Amino acid sequence: MSDKIAWGILGLGRIAHKFARDLTLVKGAVLQAVASSSQERADAFAKEHKANTAYGKYESLYLDPLIQVVYIASVHVDHAPQSLAALEAGKAVLCEKPMGINAQEVKAMMALAKAKKVFLMEAFWTRFNPAMLEVKRQIEQGRIGDLRHVQASFAMPRWNDDPSGRLLNLTKGGGSLLDIGVYPVFLAYLLLGKPNKILATANFNDQGTETQSSIIFSYPKTQAQLYSSLTHPFTMEAKIYGEKGELTIAPTWHESEALSWKIGDTITQEQFPKKGKGYVHEIEEVHHCLNNNMLESEQWSLKDSLNLIELMDQIRKKVGVVYSQDKSV
Repeated sequence: MSDKIAWGILGLGRIAHKFARDLTLVKGAVLQAVASSSQERADAFAKEHKANTAYGKYESLYLDPLIQVVYIASVHVDHAPQSLAALEAGKAVLCEKPMGINAQEVKAMMALAKAKKVFLMEAFWTRFNPAMLEVKRQIEQGRIGDLRHVQASFAMPRWNDDPSGRLLNLTKGGGSLLDIGVYPVFLAYLLLGKPNKILATANFNDQGTETQSSIIFSYPKTQAQLYSSLTHPFTMEAKIYGEKGELTIAPTWHESEALSWKIGDTITQEQFPKKGKGYVHEIEEVHHCLNNNMLESEQWSLKDSLNLIELMDQIRKKVGVVYSQDKSV
């Protein structure tokens, strides 16, 4: 790869705007093109973020010879088909979480990336932020001893959203689980791996969309208590308990810069500032991988993405959340 890495952005919603702003903070990153199903929307996004080209068709972005890597920030159900199209065109792909609706989709993406020898990574930005890197490092070093309990939640009041919008629309992969529930599940997986047993229950709105889920991951000597909801506001801190002490990741924990360690009567506060909104760190990881001819990240591998979606599949099966993409599995 050259000193400059040319990006394309596909799916120009709220997250794409944040990502584009952070892209300007990464050395060597160039926003070459953006694409939407609407030329007008693509033009407006390109003007705001100074992209070189705006496309009103996704296919044009896949075929742009100047683009090296595509960031996919569309609705959940489009992640897999759009990633597959980009990979087929030989583009590296950074795909928003969840990388696919189910494990079957993620396996197909992994297989094509391997066959094409093209880089693929799930855009799980929390994994790369400085505070989360420190959490994993310190816990692995035993700062609070062997873990015994993890408690993490993600909730926000969105029950009055448009039922046709992405959060509450089943045809778009709606519900709390895939959108925000994946964060608590990610934290438990990152620290503890796959559980021996999963317990889960959910509530649904009048349209049949899951809006509230409670999950327990059981391990031989540890449990994780996880929760997601679109029905109410919530103070989103995460608590991690070990035999020697505890760690609190300050609200909002999935993007937090602040850690509080309590061991005995001693409380230690630590700060780990992000660059920009926080997407800078995953972008830097993509650049690192591309510049070193790596086909996947060592910090958040394709196997990690597959393990995570397999856990989400198991949870959805237990609570009865079914998408049309599941019916062929």
